[in-house]
Amino acid sequence: MTETTQDLLTVGQVAETFAVTVRTLHHYDEIGLLTPRERTYAGYRLYTASDLERLATIVVYRRLGFGLEEIAELLAGEGDLVEHLRRQRAAVTTRLTELRELVTALDHALEAEMGNRPATTEELKDLFGDGFDESYAAEAQERWGDTPAWTQSQARTATYTKADWESVKAEMDAVNAAFVAALESGEPPTSAAAMDAAEAHRRHINDRFYDVSYAMHQGLGEMYVTDARFTQTYEDLAPGLAAYVKAAIDANAARQQ
Repeated sequence: MTETTQDLLTVGQVAETFAVTVRTLHHYDEIGLLTPRERTYAGYRLYTASDLERLATIVVYRRLGFGLEEIAELLAGEGDLVEHLRRQRAAVTTRLTELRELVTALDHALEAEMGNRPATTEELKDLFGDGFDESYAAEAQERWGDTPAWTQSQARTATYTKADWESVKAEMDAVNAAFVAALESGEPPTSAAAMDAAEAHRRHINDRFYDVSYAMHQGLGEMYVTDARFTQTYEDLAPGLAAYVKAAIDANAARQQ
């Protein structure tokens, strides 16, 4: 042997060092691509420093996509390395383009899937802020859980996405803005502006949550002035708005008769 045993590596040690399999190393030996220069007295393969240098080159070429025959030619000095590298660079560039396109397609698919799923509790909290409280939903279910309106509302909203809820909020904000504008401009609750806002309010609930008759809408208006939490929600928008909304709802119901 030309090197001491301490300087030589077994096939298992080489496989671990270069992250290749023992079977791969045996195959390289069988085809003559990498034949260890040394053996133990028992005939086991031992790799020298020169063998490891050759293997390092083979590993690099394999990662570049070179075939074993091409690598053998290059190591034997029979191939044009520059030409091989140019060809492999072109192949890698093509793969990178394909992978970028695949990533883009996956991003679009992910966005579509995320957009089609129901909104999460956290997304609703972010969207509605203090206006979203899970305890309110629990209380509402306890009060109206046996009613057709509750069942209908739950069925409709179960599939609402974040985008759907953003639209719901935008519509409700527009309705509230119409109420505030009518109030602050001095329009009475019986004015066309106030009643139109009330009708928009009714249709918003009717289209988004559950069927609302004019009588049921009046019941909601009553709740806005008798339940302190609803009252405060409107009062935060404009002083006196809760009573104004109730009166506009009553006037809108009356004009339908």
